[in-house]
Amino acid sequence: MKRPRLLLVEDEIDLGNVVRQYLEISDFDVDWATDGRQAFDRLRVIGKEYQLALIDIAMPEMDGFQLADRIIQLGLRLPFLFLTARNEKHDRLHGLRLGADDYISKPFDIDELVLRIKNIIKRSTGSQMAASTPVIHCEDVAFSKEALRLSISGKKDVSLTPREAELLDFLFRNENRILRREEILSQLWGENDYFLGRSLDVFISRLRKHLSASSYISIDNVYGVGFVFSVRR
Repeated sequence: MKRPRLLLVEDEIDLGNVVRQYLEISDFDVDWATDGRQAFDRLRVIGKEYQLALIDIAMPEMDGFQLADRIIQLGLRLPFLFLTARNEKHDRLHGLRLGADDYISKPFDIDELVLRIKNIIKRSTGSQMAASTPVIHCEDVAFSKEALRLSISGKKDVSLTPREAELLDFLFRNENRILRREEILSQLWGENDYFLGRSLDVFISRLRKHLSASSYISIDNVYGVGFVFSVRR
């Protein structure tokens, strides 16, 4: 079986060497770039060969947030995870708004990093099977969880992150009922903590913005409780 190919973008030489070597003995092929511009040049040429990018934020030439934005502009459906010494909440939320699949702060446990990478790749592999995956059609909305695609009556066609797709699938399975935040977090991601709660707010906000183009479907707040995925037929 072909080993997943990763792009590691890290300017700290000692850390980059350690991470690359550990990932390679953990059954990954790793290309290592030491700054954002070098990484971007590789992505322009062979971006479709990667299954995931691990991106440091504070880098010369082009920082991690700028690189992530360029990945999106290239149209690459490439999951990415931020590696960073910056542990501020607004940085995490900004990374999630850019579409990051995860965020891990230095110093980190290398085994935890490997597990997170495997989980992200497992979630995102369905995006390669768009032609054969089931699609949910509801009024003016079409959604494929496996293909990570959301289309709204020809007005909008967007790519979702794996976690956004998981959340939207859960909402479709629980339409027109009050969903408590704690229920969503425990059912989808197995735990309810502060960071996941803030992440949920970001995902809900992004989905709500996408669905604003629909005449029939919306995500409504229930103050102090949670949300309702409203479908008007």
